[in-house]
Amino acid sequence: MAISPPRSKGPHLNALRAFECAGRLKSFAAAADELSVTPGAVSQHVKSLEAWAEGELFIRNAQGVVLTPLGEELLPGFTNAFDLLSIAVQELRTKSVPNKISIAALPSIAQLWLSEKLGRLRQISPDFSVSVVAVETPPNLAREPFDVALFFREGAPEADEIRLFRDRIFPVCTPEIAARLTSVVDLEGETLLHDTTWADDWALWLSQFPDATRVGKRGPAYSLYAVAVEEACNGAGVLMAHEALVATRLKAGSLVAPFDQKFSLGRSLTMRIAASFRDTPGCKMLLRAMESDIATP
Repeated sequence: MAISPPRSKGPHLNALRAFECAGRLKSFAAAADELSVTPGAVSQHVKSLEAWAEGELFIRNAQGVVLTPLGEELLPGFTNAFDLLSIAVQELRTKSVPNKISIAALPSIAQLWLSEKLGRLRQISPDFSVSVVAVETPPNLAREPFDVALFFREGAPEADEIRLFRDRIFPVCTPEIAARLTSVVDLEGETLLHDTTWADDWALWLSQFPDATRVGKRGPAYSLYAVAVEEACNGAGVLMAHEALVATRLKAGSLVAPFDQKFSLGRSLTMRIAASFRDTPGCKMLLRAMESDIATP
């Protein structure tokens, strides 16, 4: 009677993924965030891989983790393999549902800017379905199921990004409040609205005015910029606006800019496009819907 010995099993895919992610990000905590698991789970996966390989891949210390020479040597191969796998998965998703577009965007962009562009897209091509996920940090388009990411970034756009507009800030308020503002120093008597994400906005804009040293310390702060905009429209005070995010309110007249001075920040809203989405009809339609917002070089 023939006896078949049990086949040896290789490491679990989750263990390989945990090693690659933690090695690439140089952190178990950051890897856990990207993989949507706990740092403890990442640690256990890595330990199981080290046990299977009979070699250490990370050095653990109080400051975090560092790749061993073995880990450093092996990491590029694993990163390349998971990149190729991710590309294949993205192509599967894109080609199986070609009329669906998935967008990740900063919450303020999703709430105050993107909606108008999606309305334009529906007019151009009503057959496309768009889903929008509001997130605080840019996703890794090579690894996460998004076709497009819309976020502010410093400096010049990278090869897979399109600059939509440069970020400029200036105060806005209702016409009633603007009627009593004849100079910047008049802001001392007004309630100034603040955004916690861009907490330095008032200080940056006021740096243009040496005489305005006492301005900018009053008023409530909001963690959602869209709420701050609504409150400004309701007459709660003067808000430091980001130009593109208040464009529709300025056009409608619910907000006005009482001063001419604008402060250009060293960042732009950019649209990053996933490799699997670039040459698709959906990408062409989305770019067409946003063509009036694409900045000239």
